[in-house]
Amino acid sequence: MLHVSGSRLVTHDNTPVRLRGVGLGGWMNMENFITGYPANESSMRYAVRGVLGEERAELFFDRLLTSFFTEQDAALLAGLGMNCVRIPVNYHHWEADDRPFEIDRRGFHHLDRVIGLLGEHGIYSVIDLHALPGSQNQHWHSDNPTHVAAFWQHRHFQDRAVHLWEVIADHYRENPWVAGYNPANEPGDVTGKVIGPFYDRLVKAVRAADPDHILFLDGNTYATDFSIFREMYENTVFVMHDYALAGFAHGGPYPGYTRGEWCDRGELERTFTKRSRFQRETGTPMWVGEFGPVYTGDPDVDAQRYQILRDQLEIYDGQEVGWSLWTYKDVGLQGLVHASGPYLERFGDFIAKKRRLGADRWGSTMEESADILAPVHAMVETEFPSWEPYPWGARYQTDDLIRHILIAQALLPEYAELFRGLGDDELLALADSFRLEQCARRGPLLDLLAGNLGGVAPS
Repeated sequence: MLHVSGSRLVTHDNTPVRLRGVGLGGWMNMENFITGYPANESSMRYAVRGVLGEERAELFFDRLLTSFFTEQDAALLAGLGMNCVRIPVNYHHWEADDRPFEIDRRGFHHLDRVIGLLGEHGIYSVIDLHALPGSQNQHWHSDNPTHVAAFWQHRHFQDRAVHLWEVIADHYRENPWVAGYNPANEPGDVTGKVIGPFYDRLVKAVRAADPDHILFLDGNTYATDFSIFREMYENTVFVMHDYALAGFAHGGPYPGYTRGEWCDRGELERTFTKRSRFQRETGTPMWVGEFGPVYTGDPDVDAQRYQILRDQLEIYDGQEVGWSLWTYKDVGLQGLVHASGPYLERFGDFIAKKRRLGADRWGSTMEESADILAPVHAMVETEFPSWEPYPWGARYQTDDLIRHILIAQALLPEYAELFRGLGDDELLALADSFRLEQCARRGPLLDLLAGNLGGVAPS
């Protein structure tokens, strides 16, 4: 079983291991830009159930979990040279909000299956609780239908998270292919006063259930602020995220300016040095839990995005930093591979409409429908010049409230209606569009990663 030794991860015989791989986003924690739906996962599932009914909705969603990751996917990642997959999960797989603390052990079915497949190919898993009860951050990826991270406001939600982690840790306590547990993805505690005591309590509870596995703890403010840690826990990695501003959907040229900020290789390295200062000062391992640019389909722009990734990997290699690239599979924005076939035929026009409206934060350039939103931004700047809401300021908050919540939620009925009238075989075909055999492969990205990792890109 892996454990922390100084600034490295090592095996039982003290052989160093640098975990390098990919995040399995959109699988057991679905995200809007990854599978093409609007708003947040729970709202989407509710809308789809309203059209299909409980049983047929379950037929589709369970088949999607089965098809999204199979033995062929594990083999592809191993062939590239990867040795780690970070697996985001949503608490709803184990617990319903109307039955708190009642654990549904069916939640382990697919997770056990994929951890087993990865282990057979020599790949470690990091279990990442991406969505906690009450939502631990302000955005869609914590399954948050609002902009309020209620997790930090209610002890009830924290109690449920601790209880769930006791169950997960007990379940995997003897599994050597689980590298460890990432208990809260990108926490956003506005005050910064709750998260430290919560981590103290969580670490104690998890250690009681499983004293051996590594803990991967994200810093506050979306894994960027480590001032909240009051002590150095044993056998722990303090996880940073390292997205490059120029690599976002609204990113500018590289090298060049994005919203007034210069970005080149030197700036990438300076930013990483700043973000990893806590790990250096404490002599703990450096592991980037998420990073990676998004792609546009424009060959010239995408060539710059590949250069961003190439530069980041060189920086990490020079300092023996582990990493987990975001993300493995989607509908075309960021993945190593992306779905095609019946799903894109059915939902392609809808996904294009979402893109036109900028209804997904991760895919938005922040310029869509500018003629409509520009007066709102101007009014906010004029009337509330000192307003700097957590976490990213007024411009981002305004877009989140109007574009990524209001407009996104208004799109939910339209998405759900696209399921109406489909037979069972058609539902299964939609889900099977995410099987690797039906996916398109982002060749330049696969070549880049294989070259870095010493693996072989699939033909």
